[in-house]
Amino acid sequence: MTTEHQTVKVYMVVAGDYHNMDHARLELLKLCAEHETMRVQIAGNYNDLDAIKACDVLISYTCNVVPELHEQEALRDFVRSGKKWFALHGTNSILEFIEGGVDAPETAPVIMETLGTQFLAHPPIQPFTVTASDPDHELVKDIGDFETDDELYLCRIHGDLHYLLETRFVGEATGFIHADWPEDVPHPVYYINKVGAGEVLYLNLGHCRGHYDMQPMVDYYPEVEMGSWDKPEYYELLRRGLRYCAGMPVNGGAA
Repeated sequence: MTTEHQTVKVYMVVAGDYHNMDHARLELLKLCAEHETMRVQIAGNYNDLDAIKACDVLISYTCNVVPELHEQEALRDFVRSGKKWFALHGTNSILEFIEGGVDAPETAPVIMETLGTQFLAHPPIQPFTVTASDPDHELVKDIGDFETDDELYLCRIHGDLHYLLETRFVGEATGFIHADWPEDVPHPVYYINKVGAGEVLYLNLGHCRGHYDMQPMVDYYPEVEMGSWDKPEYYELLRRGLRYCAGMPVNGGAA
């Protein structure tokens, strides 16, 4: 637990493909700015391992950003050492466009095992219900079930995850190689993956895309997609997650 005047060094990686990274970066910085003790360093990759090692909390909002093997190992060791990584949305994605659809090659097992999941597919964006897996946990207590029109992540699971929020889906993830999902099982939306003495806190909601975020594939994307960024529940989850990873009281408000 941090003391009253102790600063928290945050290393934030926001970068990648097919999303409005500027929006996500700005909103996450605004949430960090609610805590005057949070000092944030921004990056577009995981290259500066010395800076990451020196930070207290790692935050990532990426899509299709795959660290080199030595960087994956350093990220795993960062968490193992007792620190927390707040991973958001597409941090666990590796996307490869091949004949027949979008594939999710298993070419970075170290980081995926550290994160606890690897993205495989999502059905077309449409409303779905998010429910609490552990309703008494401080990170989700009293938030309740809510509906969102985000990307519903269908993932390969690594390890024994502590589910906080989940959803259900049976059907076809059109456009992806891993398209068929016939089993009615819970899919994690928010979870904790313990790695050594530390934890990865992963919230896979948060899709956002503007008109110009699909270039060069598409010059002008017709619809603006905000996913969960217009849901008060999402912001409450982000606020609590930030405080949790920083060692602050989860329901303690701004500090």
